[in-house]
Amino acid sequence: MTKKISPRSRKVRILATLGPASDSPEMIRKLYLAGADAFRINMSHGDHADHAARIESIRALEKEFGRPTTILADLQGPKLRVGTFSEGVAVLKAGAKFRLDRDEAPGNATRVNLPHPEIYEALEPETRLLLDDGKLVLRVKSVTPERIDTVVEVGGALSNRKGVNIPDVVVPLAALTDKDRRDLAFAMQQKADWIALSFVQRPEDLAEARRLMGGYGALLAKIEKPAAVQRLDEILEVCDAVMVARGDLGVELPPQAVPPLQKHIVASARRLGKPVVVATQMLESMIKSPTPTRAEVSDVATAVYDGADTIMLSAETAAGDWPEEAVTIMNSIAHSVERDPGYFARLHFTETKPDATTADALAEASDSITRTVSASAIICFTASGSTVRRVSRERPIPPILTLTPRLDTARRMGLIWGVHAVRTKDIGSFEEMIAKGRRMALRHGVAAAGDKVIMVAGVPFGTPGSTNVLHVATITGDELKGREEGD
Repeated sequence: MTKKISPRSRKVRILATLGPASDSPEMIRKLYLAGADAFRINMSHGDHADHAARIESIRALEKEFGRPTTILADLQGPKLRVGTFSEGVAVLKAGAKFRLDRDEAPGNATRVNLPHPEIYEALEPETRLLLDDGKLVLRVKSVTPERIDTVVEVGGALSNRKGVNIPDVVVPLAALTDKDRRDLAFAMQQKADWIALSFVQRPEDLAEARRLMGGYGALLAKIEKPAAVQRLDEILEVCDAVMVARGDLGVELPPQAVPPLQKHIVASARRLGKPVVVATQMLESMIKSPTPTRAEVSDVATAVYDGADTIMLSAETAAGDWPEEAVTIMNSIAHSVERDPGYFARLHFTETKPDATTADALAEASDSITRTVSASAIICFTASGSTVRRVSRERPIPPILTLTPRLDTARRMGLIWGVHAVRTKDIGSFEEMIAKGRRMALRHGVAAAGDKVIMVAGVPFGTPGSTNVLHVATITGDELKGREEGD
């Protein structure tokens, strides 16, 4: 028998990364019950067989609890790395000269191979190269197609195949590697709901991924390069959601620049009605500790106060010692923030002006009407999910119950603020909409007898992008009499 899981009482969503610490069906179920609304499959680690088993476990929850589950497949993206050293490691001293070249011979303290011709084309004198997550810094002095001569500004030990970051220029790299294309094909075969594209630098980077997705799923752009921040509004226009990927942002930018950037990205995404995920090191100490630091708690709370749609756990749930506890604590932090009497006032510091469309006008009106008549829920009938995103952008106080005949649409809702999605039979008339909305509000516990609910839909029904109806209904309490469970 299907066990019904009630809508989350918090608005912000939680995205949990799966990995060695959380790949058993039992642990994935624990994370779900602890509060995970969506699961991230990190394509940088593991093979397709591992990922397929995890996806099967996630989908099993859907059958067990009668609630659509959400899967995000995160592509690795182009990784820039140095070659190898004859002794496995070399010590670079500040002030010394160091060369990166096309020679594949093992390196030493004066040179190493850099097998990425695109970098040689993009660099100019006085630009920086950051090695090993920014631990070492080189300053470029001269560049040819075969070699890059630099001076070491910040030295240290550099070992085989450490990463290279180039914050000062746009590197003409394809957004998708051959591995990414294989991983994307696998993710589409597995019906992943979201695809996350790494190291986006410009809006054009999203085009190939979008084409290969073939109209299925939604595309999330990870903002982790300064170049992406400079073209943020253009990227937001062509993606379906963004992620504030603070790990690489914090490498390529001074650490103190990341908090205001986080706020800027969250606010920009909210203004355009695009879901935004805040990620990386949110509860980092919980990889080894059963409790977070006070600073980490404050960090998570800040993202919730800013109105992020989703907050993400990475290594905490993928490889940590306390995966279930990490989700439980993140869930508790979110609940605590959202119970703050000043929470909704802070949310609306970000002004979300509606576009001059009927759909946006009704989404804004639904928020206003819920406050005027103290409605218990906003019920959205949708095919594509666009209605729901518009309503969620207003950050209304009551829950948003999404009713859709499309399972893929219902599954994508797991990253969107305040939404509880239900797959249900399609409707064909205005009267049927009212009756179904009342039943579903009662069945899913978002309203009770005597409560008012707001319904938002489009006529003709089933036509994407036709939102043009707003209706206020009152629940009588007897709507479920004689009705079957799924009706």
